[in-house]
Amino acid sequence: MQLTTQDLSILERLSGEKDEILGRAVEWCALSSGSRNLPGLEAQRAALEPVLAELPGEVENVALADSHEVAADGSLKAQPHPPALMATVRPEAPVQVVLTGHYDTVYPAGTRFTEVRARADGALNGPGLADMKGGISVMLAALRAFEGHPDHARLGYRVLLSPDEEIGSLASAPVLARLARGGQVGLTYEPAMAGGALAAQRKGSGNFHVVVRGRAAHAGRDFDKGRNAIAAAADLAVRLAGANGQREGVTLNVARIDGGGPLNMVPDIAVVRFNIRLPDAQAGEWALAYVRAQVEATAAEGIAAELHGGFTRPAKPFNPAQQQLFGAVKAAGALIGQEIAWAPSGGVCEGNNLFAAGLPNVDTLGVRGGDIHSQDEYAWPESFVERAQLSAVILAKLASGEIPAAQIKAAMG
Repeated sequence: MQLTTQDLSILERLSGEKDEILGRAVEWCALSSGSRNLPGLEAQRAALEPVLAELPGEVENVALADSHEVAADGSLKAQPHPPALMATVRPEAPVQVVLTGHYDTVYPAGTRFTEVRARADGALNGPGLADMKGGISVMLAALRAFEGHPDHARLGYRVLLSPDEEIGSLASAPVLARLARGGQVGLTYEPAMAGGALAAQRKGSGNFHVVVRGRAAHAGRDFDKGRNAIAAAADLAVRLAGANGQREGVTLNVARIDGGGPLNMVPDIAVVRFNIRLPDAQAGEWALAYVRAQVEATAAEGIAAELHGGFTRPAKPFNPAQQQLFGAVKAAGALIGQEIAWAPSGGVCEGNNLFAAGLPNVDTLGVRGGDIHSQDEYAWPESFVERAQLSAVILAKLASGEIPAAQIKAAMG
């Protein structure tokens, strides 16, 4: 693998676009696009669509079905989502790449965290700048530059920008799976890990909700007639937490209990909410059996318990296909003086979904930064061009065949 004069030309072009790549990401941060903030998401989608339209090919809005959440009263409530944005370029080309990102953030409507500020050390602090409005800007810059490469006709791609990654990709998961089945390599633009490393293997994840129903009664006159849903839920929560330490790599985090009411009333409803992380499918089977046993044990006279949820992001092991792809990315980085390292991650993202559908992928090609999902979220300005150049070289080497996309896909088995 070596750099050509054509490769150098697109790298030079990206160097000259530093202000644009960084500047539009900063502008996007002013749009509050939390996963449940529909007006904010619509505004962000409207800002992204003309940038995506600068690429050749077709841009479309992909309608997403409602997802459903368990409300505090135990009912299932439909949650709408705005469309995902998708661009399709050269679907007939011999090399096919799937690029994904998300335009939602964790910051809800009404957040006070709405501005990008420069820190004393030169980093930029802003909502979604690293996760992942910066990554989207990097991706689109790399693609636009790649279109000027003489090998571009050999590589086709689909870009998907989704509005629901931060809440588990419940609505966009079928679209991700469909695109993955038609691709050979996937590139996703989550922020890099600490120090700029890529995420190698990832754990799987699932969110669960247990609705516990009891019997309401007056806490003084008829206490014995009541069945306390909060007490039953608390007991369940303790037993669920007992999963920790029983199987290597499995963690169960009881995150919240909803329920309760007036202090003179025996509560008749509670919802226990928890997340499970797991290293592989077998661990997931064990964890689900454990959870079901605890839920069944909660049932008693006047107490009922109902389990909702499941594993939405399967584990992503560092298998031979991933190892080959990461080795190629490392070689591509070396061509432009970037040292590429990787490490395991307990976090999850769209890369888990793509892998589960058979697509080898690198999912942390976004900017360098940190403290995501907090008001300390930051990104390093110099990493915007740096990571755009890395992606441009990866695309060029996929197009030339120096990164053998079909061979890497075949290694998935």
